[in-house]
Amino acid sequence: MKCIICKKFSIKIICKNCRTHLLNTQLSVRTLPDGFKIYSFYQYNQIEELLKTKHTHLGSSVYSILAKITFRQFAKDFPFPSKVYAMPIDDHIKSGYSHTAILAQALKVKNIKPIFSKLRAESRITYSGKTLDFRLQNPRDFQYTFKHNIDVILVDDIVTTTTTINEAKNMLIRNGVNPLFALTLANAREL
Repeated sequence: MKCIICKKFSIKIICKNCRTHLLNTQLSVRTLPDGFKIYSFYQYNQIEELLKTKHTHLGSSVYSILAKITFRQFAKDFPFPSKVYAMPIDDHIKSGYSHTAILAQALKVKNIKPIFSKLRAESRITYSGKTLDFRLQNPRDFQYTFKHNIDVILVDDIVTTTTTINEAKNMLIRNGVNPLFALTLANAREL
């Protein structure tokens, strides 16, 4: 097998050398007008080719590796004093797995509990490559089906215009949930 990054022979889908390179994350933050923060581990262009495996046969393996390097390490480094839920945004299964569920599962530590299938979009419309106007005119129509009065970390793979995360956050607030912040693998906005 070849490493999908450097194309050198490797037993793993991403070789040890390239995994070490991927460990060089630099957490960036985007703040919504209401003060809500979205943290990202990479700029989109740093891992673009890896993110594009999302709906291929390699996607679940790639996302699992990225989740271990980023989300799992985050959960270990930033302990929470009380229970917090990790909630993937629209963890609908596509191509045999849910990429956001893989990321949320990596956050599982003593006081962070991933929960699944609780924040789902009714609209199956895709935003990939779409403009902000298109996204605003075609909301995801999230439905929430879980407890109230809980603290939540929202989980997604990419933040582009912030419309999806903002819509999900507002749905949670309307349902008596306290979204603390969002975690994403990549920030697609140019710095």
